[in-house]
Amino acid sequence: MTGVDRPDRARGSSGSCPITGSFGCHLYRMATGQLFSQTTQALFYNYKQLPIQRMLDFDFLCGRETPSVAGIINPGAEGFQKLFFGQEEIAIPVHSSVEAACAAHPTADVFINFASFRSAAASSMAALKQPTIKVVAIIAEGVPEADTKQLIAYARANNKVVIGPATVGGIQAGAFKIGDTAGTIDNIIQCKLYRPGSVGFVSKSGGMSNELYNTIARVTDGIYEGIAIGGDVFPGSTLSDHVLRFNNIPQVKMIVVLGELGGRDEYSLVEALKHGKVHKPVVAWVSGTCARLFKSEVQFGHAGAKSGGEMESAQAKNQALREAGAVVPTSYEALEGAIKETFEKLAEEGKIAPVPEVNPPPIPEDLKSAIKSGKVRAPTHIISTISDDRGEEPCYAGVPMSTIVEQGFGVGDVISLLWFKRSLPRYCTQFIEICIMLCADHGPCVSGAHNTIVTARAGKDLVSSLVSGLLTIGPRFGGAIDDAARYFKDAYDRGLSPYEFVEGMKKKGIRVPGIGHRIKRADNRDKRVELLQKYAHTHFPSVKYMEYAVQVETYTLSKANNLVLNVDGAIGSLFLDLLAGSGMFSKQEIDEIVDIGYLNGLFVLARSIGLIGHTFDQKRLKQPLYRHPWEDVLYTK
Repeated sequence: MTGVDRPDRARGSSGSCPITGSFGCHLYRMATGQLFSQTTQALFYNYKQLPIQRMLDFDFLCGRETPSVAGIINPGAEGFQKLFFGQEEIAIPVHSSVEAACAAHPTADVFINFASFRSAAASSMAALKQPTIKVVAIIAEGVPEADTKQLIAYARANNKVVIGPATVGGIQAGAFKIGDTAGTIDNIIQCKLYRPGSVGFVSKSGGMSNELYNTIARVTDGIYEGIAIGGDVFPGSTLSDHVLRFNNIPQVKMIVVLGELGGRDEYSLVEALKHGKVHKPVVAWVSGTCARLFKSEVQFGHAGAKSGGEMESAQAKNQALREAGAVVPTSYEALEGAIKETFEKLAEEGKIAPVPEVNPPPIPEDLKSAIKSGKVRAPTHIISTISDDRGEEPCYAGVPMSTIVEQGFGVGDVISLLWFKRSLPRYCTQFIEICIMLCADHGPCVSGAHNTIVTARAGKDLVSSLVSGLLTIGPRFGGAIDDAARYFKDAYDRGLSPYEFVEGMKKKGIRVPGIGHRIKRADNRDKRVELLQKYAHTHFPSVKYMEYAVQVETYTLSKANNLVLNVDGAIGSLFLDLLAGSGMFSKQEIDEIVDIGYLNGLFVLARSIGLIGHTFDQKRLKQPLYRHPWEDVLYTK
């Protein structure tokens, strides 16, 4: 098929051939007919969920057997994107480059480019250079004109089609659509775009295309194919390119054209009509007749919608089209009547057969929109009561992040909000912070640190090294805080004497949690325990559980010199005093906190600081793989 414009035409020039003075010499080879079909598949550049889903919903509406989007191109990313094809959820492959996508989907011949104006030209050229790609649609506005000219020249030299830039795309009714063309499903159904009609339509404006789809559906049997070429000064394909294409499509019985002031694109259509290149009725209107009401030159919405002289005015173009044989109404308001009259005449002449009406299948509504409209109730999958990130800023237990920062909250305050869902008094949050500081590390020889060091020296990453150390936390290392609190509380609340408590545990074969140390003795107490006890005596309103733990220690020391109250026992008993003495927790809440394992959480949080430190230390020192020395192993039978 031949078209009628030049990629290097200058805006405001006569548009005629510099050799013959005629418009006709600018014909170039383009697609000779239909661009799309029910089997057309596209590659979508720069993932956008909504336009892709709209394409797939249109596919389902039209009864397509396969989705029209074969693959997605997201530079630097690979994998799959989940979308819906009717009721079925499908996975569409994601490729990192144009070349990879074209190789993976050789039957996809349409490239839909949603890149920004900065990268649209480069990615479009990459697509045009692929032998499998025949049509490139460029959605972005503001693509540099020099880049657009290069794309046009390459496309024409290689018999390919560019739609855009600055386009919404195009549609073949009942078969295929580009991105957001024709808008919502409701609009598509209202415009009867789910099945083919008899009208070929081409426009510069994407927004006005939707309006005309609706108008045409009201007074004809609907659209067969519609294209919005885009509003830039240099469109990749012109109005006349598509009119001439429509002329070669048997199913298209009449053509509707909507132009606009500015540029001279419409005159190439005038020449095509004059030279008898179009044999089907053409109804045309050029918008922008109101521009004459302004004293100075007016720039309308599109880059190309700017009258640069009398020939570029809407009135001059409309008159030229009318004289060339197109049906041109007296105003935009009369366009609908002109379309109707032309269609009815063709029907009377028997040139248009009635289109059988079909009932399109209903598109399943997305759960999100159905919930929003109140049509359905859906159960949630997760319950969260400690934080909320849905507003302008995250909140911890209802306290906005800005308040936390502005009021100088510390780590202890944040823990009180996220763990206990309330703001505890300052002495409580400070105690939490002291526990974290005192338990952050206990040297490289304890089991957790040792595991972390060995893992780090094996070349593992931070998380692996940290987890290796954390996994040693349990009843024998750092994990006795909850048990200490649980047993001390039970014994105290039941009124057991230290003797009854310790001996009762002995009979059960259970060691008293929080009592005993591998190094510390009665004459070499753990300094951390002393610091915690001193703080509690100074700030806590009551220390009844700690005093009970000390009484237990007195009894156990009578049995062995190393059965001292250790840091687990000190924290466990003092946390009971914090919970009970603050007056902010019920007995049931205190039991639940101990039961769930809140107190061990303090040790896990604190010791993570030290384990991370050991990981960094080994990495910084570039320590080699650790191998345990033979002399430190007893080899025996």
